[in-house]
Formats: sequence, C-alpha cells, structure tokens
Amino acid sequence: QVQVVESGGGLVQAGGSLKLSCVASGSIFYMNAMAWYRQAPGKQRELVARITTIGSTNYSDSVKGRFTISRDKNQVFLQMNSLKPEDTAVYYCHVDYRGNPYWGQGTQVTVSS
Repeated sequence: QVQVVESGGGLVQAGGSLKLSCVASGSIFYMNAMAWYRQAPGKQRELVARITTIGSTNYSDSVKGRFTISRDKNQVFLQMNSLKPEDTAVYYCHVDYRGNPYWGQGTQVTVSS
C-alpha cells in the first residue's frame, strides 16, 4: 500500500504565496506521473498541475503562470504565487504507482480577499 501525505496548506491573503509538499511511500522506480488536484466546496475535483517522470508538466488554464509543479524522487511540490480567493480549496496529491492511483488526504488552502 502506498501512503501519500500532503502538507503546507494554510490561510493566506490574496496576492500571497504558499508551497505545498507531498511525499509518497514506495519505490521511486514504480512512480509514474504525480499531480495536484483541488476541490472547492460544491464543485468537482479538478486537475491543477501534473508532472511526468521526465519532468514534463501541464497546468490548468486558471493557474498557468502562477503555480509551478516540481518533483524530487518520491516528492512533489506545488509553488503557488499570486494567490486568488478562487484558489481556495482542498488540494490533493495524486500519484500513479505501477498504474494504480493513490491519493492523499488533502490539505486546505484558504485565500482571503
């Protein structure tokens, strides 16, 4: 069983920054793409950013130019700058491990106006 644990959420004012971290257990040889999703109240979970094993990235249009995803071995990070109130959500780390999806428990990000 792969354990996925996020950290780094919190309360920040609009225009501020936060960095989320996620660490996954297991062998790095079996870790494929890693990603961040988010879910705001009353909305569906959506992809925020994704990074492959070779470092290719893709972002949702709503965060392009503001968020940066990176990874290091069994960790994935999300640097969030110029935060907006609409970025408020629970952020989840997703790991593709040997073709199977694993999720973290989520970390709350709240951006005040």
